[in-house]
Amino acid sequence: MKEIKVETEIIKLDGFLKWSGIVSQGSDAKFYIKNGNVKLNGEIEIQRGKKLVKGDIVEFDGESYKIV
Repeated sequence: MKEIKVETEIIKLDGFLKWSGIVSQGSDAKFYIKNGNVKLNGEIEIQRGKKLVKGDIVEFDGESYKIV
Protein backbone atom coordinates (compact mmCIF):
# COMPACT_ATOMS: atom_id res chain seq x y z
CA MET A 1 0.00 0.00 0.00
CA LYS A 2 1.32 3.40 -0.98
CA GLU A 3 0.88 6.31 1.40
CA ILE A 4 0.00 9.65 -0.16
CA LYS A 5 0.48 12.76 1.98
CA VAL A 6 -2.26 15.37 1.60
CA GLU A 7 -1.79 18.82 3.12
CA THR A 8 -5.51 19.73 3.26
CA GLU A 9 -8.15 18.30 5.59
CA ILE A 10 -10.28 17.07 2.70
CA ILE A 11 -9.71 16.38 -0.99
CA LYS A 12 -12.23 15.29 -3.60
CA LEU A 13 -11.82 11.84 -5.13
CA ASP A 14 -11.24 13.03 -8.69
CA GLY A 15 -8.75 15.64 -7.51
CA PHE A 16 -6.91 13.04 -5.44
CA LEU A 17 -6.50 10.70 -8.41
CA LYS A 18 -5.04 13.50 -10.52
CA TRP A 19 -2.96 15.18 -7.78
CA SER A 20 -1.33 11.92 -6.69
CA GLY A 21 -0.45 10.96 -10.28
CA ILE A 22 -2.68 7.88 -10.36
CA VAL A 23 -4.26 9.28 -13.53
CA SER A 24 -2.81 11.92 -15.83
CA GLN A 25 -5.93 14.00 -16.55
CA GLY A 26 -9.10 14.98 -14.74
CA SER A 27 -11.15 13.54 -17.60
CA ASP A 28 -9.49 10.16 -16.98
CA ALA A 29 -10.43 10.35 -13.30
CA LYS A 30 -14.05 11.12 -14.17
CA PHE A 31 -14.18 8.20 -16.64
CA TYR A 32 -12.74 5.63 -14.21
CA ILE A 33 -14.89 6.79 -11.28
CA LYS A 34 -18.14 6.81 -13.28
CA ASN A 35 -17.38 3.32 -14.65
CA GLY A 36 -16.94 1.86 -11.16
CA ASN A 37 -13.18 1.25 -11.44
CA VAL A 38 -12.33 3.04 -8.18
CA LYS A 39 -12.96 1.77 -4.66
CA LEU A 40 -13.02 3.89 -1.51
CA ASN A 41 -12.53 1.99 1.75
CA GLY A 42 -13.41 -1.30 0.02
CA GLU A 43 -16.59 -0.06 -1.70
CA ILE A 44 -17.02 1.01 -5.33
CA GLU A 45 -17.35 4.81 -5.40
CA ILE A 46 -19.04 6.53 -8.36
CA GLN A 47 -19.19 10.09 -6.96
CA ARG A 48 -16.21 11.98 -8.33
CA GLY A 49 -16.78 14.80 -5.82
CA LYS A 50 -16.72 12.43 -2.83
CA LYS A 51 -14.72 14.08 -0.05
CA LEU A 52 -11.76 12.08 1.26
CA VAL A 53 -10.04 12.51 4.61
CA LYS A 54 -6.86 11.19 6.18
CA GLY A 55 -7.05 7.43 6.73
CA ASP A 56 -9.21 6.76 3.67
CA ILE A 57 -7.98 4.06 1.30
CA VAL A 58 -8.45 4.39 -2.45
CA GLU A 59 -8.05 1.32 -4.66
CA PHE A 60 -7.47 1.52 -8.41
CA ASP A 61 -5.98 -0.85 -10.97
CA GLY A 62 -4.77 -3.37 -8.37
CA GLU A 63 -3.03 -0.75 -6.21
CA SER A 64 -4.04 0.70 -2.84
CA TYR A 65 -3.35 4.26 -1.71
CA LYS A 66 -3.79 5.47 1.87
CA ILE A 67 -4.29 9.16 2.54
CA VAL A 68 -1.99 10.36 5.34
